[in-house]
Amino acid sequence: MSSDVYFAGLRARNPGQSTVAKVRMLFDRAGFGDCIVPGAPVAIKIHFGEEGNDSFISPVFARQVVERICDYGGRPFLTDSNTLYLGSRSDAVNHVTTALEHGFGYATVRAPVIIADGLAGNNFREIGIGKNHFSRVLISGDIADVPSLVVMSHFKGHEPAGFGGAIKNLAMGCAPPKGKQEQHSARPQTLEGRCVGCGECALVCPPSAIRLEDRRSVIDRDRCIGCFECMTLCPEQAIDIDWETDIPPFIERMVEYAYGAAKGKKAGYFNFLMRITPDCDCVGWSDAPVVPDIGILASRDPVAIDAASFDLVNRQPGLPDSFLKSNLREGEDKFRGMRRNTDGYRQIRYAEEIGLGSASYRLVGID
Repeated sequence: MSSDVYFAGLRARNPGQSTVAKVRMLFDRAGFGDCIVPGAPVAIKIHFGEEGNDSFISPVFARQVVERICDYGGRPFLTDSNTLYLGSRSDAVNHVTTALEHGFGYATVRAPVIIADGLAGNNFREIGIGKNHFSRVLISGDIADVPSLVVMSHFKGHEPAGFGGAIKNLAMGCAPPKGKQEQHSARPQTLEGRCVGCGECALVCPPSAIRLEDRRSVIDRDRCIGCFECMTLCPEQAIDIDWETDIPPFIERMVEYAYGAAKGKKAGYFNFLMRITPDCDCVGWSDAPVVPDIGILASRDPVAIDAASFDLVNRQPGLPDSFLKSNLREGEDKFRGMRRNTDGYRQIRYAEEIGLGSASYRLVGID
């Protein structure tokens, strides 16, 4: 059965067509008001962006969602979970500081920022799911404890997952570091002949699992937690993973975590198809977009909204002088054009298989 996915383009010729107005219209047309329990807290799951990144969702857009939730009697707060890797969001103090520095203060968003897994990532709940990889998953406590959830995702590329959208935002974003580590089953390895011994990978490795020997990085796979920071930051692209054996179970584990995060929730999902960058907002930079800006989607179904987003991106022409290496023509897979081994659509296939949502959708324009 198809799920409705509501779409708003970015053209505007009057205030009623502004982007902020469209966020509010999408909230109403997609039926997000039905998710709100009057008087109860509502978690708005959003990525605040790593220090140095500037492609995260604007806090001005988040305020529109806050205000609509308040109109329906809910008590909203903005939230995310601490990271597995080292960076500006690895504990709640730094995480909140980063959020404030990126504009997510009360004066702008009109709601508090609460890091859902606590100061050091130890506030979480076990949620039973009974799936293929996990009988239970670990979900950040302040997300697990609320009846309603609005997920705001910046749709973009992602190295091992292919793309990041609603499913990944649910899975990684709603899990504490221990839960993130359970999902990251893959372990990277150094490629012979490429490593120049610069040591960048060792500097960013959270468990210090990388050392230099004879001007070559050596990864201790027993200590490695599979966060992929070394892969992302290696200037020589000298670190890789076994795409055939490691990535399919990684994606399936991630999708099962998304199932656990959404279980029992009244939830709505926004995907922002703007500044579609090659990398997650977890990196400390924002590369040039790989396709033109498209618009904003809203749906009650996280699988359908990601399927629609995936298709809309691939229908675009690729932008020259971007990270996109091939598949620049309309209709070609832009995610494989950036990283030829990725299979982002596996997220959607497996999510439908385990009952998270439907890959079939009906795109409904609101313009």
